[in-house]
Amino acid sequence: MSPSSSSRPRPRPRPRLRPRLRPRQSLCCLWQWLLTLLTLAMLVVAVSGSRESQLRIGKAINIFLRYGYLGISMRVIPYNDSAESERWIFKEPTRNIYMNMSALAQSHEDTTPGIFHGDFHMEFCENRRQLFQAYFRDFTIDRLAKPWEAFTGGWYMDNAAKKLGINTSFIQGDYSYVLVRVVRFRETGKLNSEIPINQPLEAEVGARIQQFQAGNLTSAVRFMEQFGTHYVNSYTTGNSLYQVFVYSRKNYKMIKDRVKSKGLNALSKLDLYNYFAPWFAEHLGQIRSASGNATVERWARRKLQYEYYVVKYVTLLKLHGNSTLLRSLDSLLGNDAILQLDLKAMNVVFREFPEKQSWFHEVLDNNMKLWELNMPLMPSR
Repeated sequence: MSPSSSSRPRPRPRPRLRPRLRPRQSLCCLWQWLLTLLTLAMLVVAVSGSRESQLRIGKAINIFLRYGYLGISMRVIPYNDSAESERWIFKEPTRNIYMNMSALAQSHEDTTPGIFHGDFHMEFCENRRQLFQAYFRDFTIDRLAKPWEAFTGGWYMDNAAKKLGINTSFIQGDYSYVLVRVVRFRETGKLNSEIPINQPLEAEVGARIQQFQAGNLTSAVRFMEQFGTHYVNSYTTGNSLYQVFVYSRKNYKMIKDRVKSKGLNALSKLDLYNYFAPWFAEHLGQIRSASGNATVERWARRKLQYEYYVVKYVTLLKLHGNSTLLRSLDSLLGNDAILQLDLKAMNVVFREFPEKQSWFHEVLDNNMKLWELNMPLMPSR
């Protein structure tokens, strides 16, 4: 290189421009960052803490650990179609909060032979949101206005359709739905009454409550990370078969008005089959089981076929009023899924300390609202 060229001044680099965020965008980014940190912290605690996974009355869980994806750790709807080496119902990490909870709880198992221990019901859903809500009708989470979103918030169009047994095109169009379900109850557990204020706490929980500082956000978040946000107040396990029928708005209104005015049992068998037939509905979903049990789904495809002249289709309506088929199904639907779950907020442990209870309540409410707002939502209609 010549001396002249080396003495030439180098061009100064142009400053890199950073995109300016509007105040609302800045706030959203900040909350996303905070939620990411909170999630990572909770994952670390879940892995390193002394936790177990048991669906038992009084056990505490942290719903923020998998908010929007609770179906990953709770068997409530088919999660994937791959064969699993182990059978499970509940994998969510849990903690004991109170001592001697077995004395306050009661459980019951339905095993009487010769009868079907369950029910047959249908729900009318104006849109996709109501369909999600209907499926999780018996799931309640204290302080959460839309508890079904704790399970469905992470769903996308294609996997939501697959879980519900319908084609993707019918979950994003202008359609209404009827969810038909046959439920077989196996085990039920619940608290006999409210937890007494003098119920002894686990030593570690009592010590942390004493250290808890009202007005300190870190103190509240760490308590949730270590011990949980909610405890199990009641549950029901078993299994179910369900089928989603998709309708145009016009036909949906017709069938809804007819069934609502006369009642399902007042309809003739011919009318019932006609309303839920392929020539009246836009689409008949597959019959699926809540646990994704391939054996019982194959049984349904074989036993629940209905033939009308040259048209043959599979319908869950064939079980309605058929005691023979229901008795056969009774033994096939095992104790493989959660059918009902009621979670109560953990602020009950602070009842002797009103100021701490109020602060825990406030932090829990704010965090739940943040999670609801920041979950990726499917396009609404």
